[in-house]
Amino acid sequence: MRDEMTFVEQVHRDLRDVRWPEPAEIRARARRRSRRTALAAAVAVLAVASTSAVAVGDWSGRRELSSASPPQAAVPAARVEIPPAALLQRDDLSARTGVQLSEAGLGGTVDVGVGLRRCAAKRNSGAPAQETWVSRSQTVLRPTLGGGGGRLGDVLVVQDLHRLRGDGAARFFEGLRGQLAVCREWREVRSIEWGGESVTVEDVHRWEAPRRDFAGDESLLLRHSVSATLDPVDGQAPAQPSVPDATVVVRVGDLVSVLILEPTTEAELVRLAGLAARRMCAAANPSC
Repeated sequence: MRDEMTFVEQVHRDLRDVRWPEPAEIRARARRRSRRTALAAAVAVLAVASTSAVAVGDWSGRRELSSASPPQAAVPAARVEIPPAALLQRDDLSARTGVQLSEAGLGGTVDVGVGLRRCAAKRNSGAPAQETWVSRSQTVLRPTLGGGGGRLGDVLVVQDLHRLRGDGAARFFEGLRGQLAVCREWREVRSIEWGGESVTVEDVHRWEAPRRDFAGDESLLLRHSVSATLDPVDGQAPAQPSVPDATVVVRVGDLVSVLILEPTTEAELVRLAGLAARRMCAAANPSC
């Protein structure tokens, strides 16, 4: 009995010396592990599908050998995972950079702005959302200027890179052009706090694409602006019109990249779009 108690006491002492991860760390590890597992499963499924396709091709080839027909060549397997090199690199940016945050994932849709998505849904643009197969994203921050070591710099670049199945990337661009056609101007009513009271404002959204097809297989420079007006008492605006924001969307093969640079000029965005398209070429299906 005493030996059993000694063993229990030893286990108890050992457990006190164990460092238990914080809950946030445990959740982060779980997310990374689940993404790796899901991606490995997708690659495994693709590999099985590719092997099956080659096997069918070989069988038909052998069956036709009696009639002196050459065997069919195996089709190379399509790329699935998006490598980090397909994203913009720090040398591509003209501004100094600080911390770089990146993430890879599965599923989802390509997002060029929640406002355009709401407008397209309200006006029934007829463009179905194209599901992403795999994706990779990065947020590059500016260097921290003084202050404490725990402070992060302001956002410089946000880039999302998506791979879509089949002709999904081309159909996404077709749908995006349709959304822009029905959402040149859209009015949205909402409530805000103004002078200690809740007032109703009307946001007037406008979208336009001043430049098209300047990079990759397809590309769009999206310009979005919003103005708010008070409704309907005295006609005074509770807020100044916002500064227009710009986003670049580029397609190369089955890859679609959404790129935001803050603050920026449209000329700089167009320059980066060309560099982004060249980075995407090697990872696209088909490659450039």
